[in-house]
Amino acid sequence: MTLTGKQKAKLKGQAHRLKPVIQVGRAGVEEPQINSIKRALHEHELIKIKFLDYKDHKKEISENIARETGSEIVGIIGNVLILYWENMDRGRRKIRP
Repeated sequence: MTLTGKQKAKLKGQAHRLKPVIQVGRAGVEEPQINSIKRALHEHELIKIKFLDYKDHKKEISENIARETGSEIVGIIGNVLILYWENMDRGRRKIRP
């Protein structure tokens, strides 16, 4: 699914109240963090990830995270990445872009 600008704006508004569920620190993003991100996406569908380190490479890291988790980048605001994953089961979707 490719999100439109309008959908991204709506999701950013919904993400405003969320706290980051994952932090990217000195260790970077490795398999355990990817698995944690996948679990968080499957549970919440819309999550935030905060960059504590690697701030200069956050765009590349964000694209890699989205690719590996099958999610969509909603936006990067400051040092916070917002990701959305659409549940394929329409009845179980919590977030509607």
